[in-house]
Amino acid sequence: MFRSPARLFRVLAIAEAITWTLLISALIARAAGQPAVLVTIAGGIHGFVFLAYGATAVLLAFHQRWHAGVAAVTIASAIVPYATIPVEIWLHRSGRLAGHWRLAETDDPRDHTWYDRTMRWFLHRPWVLALLILVAVAAIFSILLIVGPPGGR
Repeated sequence: MFRSPARLFRVLAIAEAITWTLLISALIARAAGQPAVLVTIAGGIHGFVFLAYGATAVLLAFHQRWHAGVAAVTIASAIVPYATIPVEIWLHRSGRLAGHWRLAETDDPRDHTWYDRTMRWFLHRPWVLALLILVAVAAIFSILLIVGPPGGR
């Protein structure tokens, strides 16, 4: 399913937009008198996908060797409702999502850095990478739940 960086990113960009829809719908429903728990549920789902999108954007920024500005725009796009879709289109059209996973070392000197070697190790073990990202996202998500929702309760 995620045989390329472009495919993984597209799935998460669309998921982020869908969870924005869930959250906005829940906020409208709450304003119309529906239970506030809908916002809690939709907000939790959106928050988890938001963090997963951000983690994936960081991974792809290293993998695709994006400049810091491209990475920042990509990560920040999750903050604006539905912005992940046009950013994904822009990254795709500009060739920043082109290619397959870099699983083998090449003559490129950048392939000899510690983070490129580490990334290749993880890419050869995608289940370990997925588990690591899941644990990191779950930890951040848990800390944010303890801190509380934006704007207080």
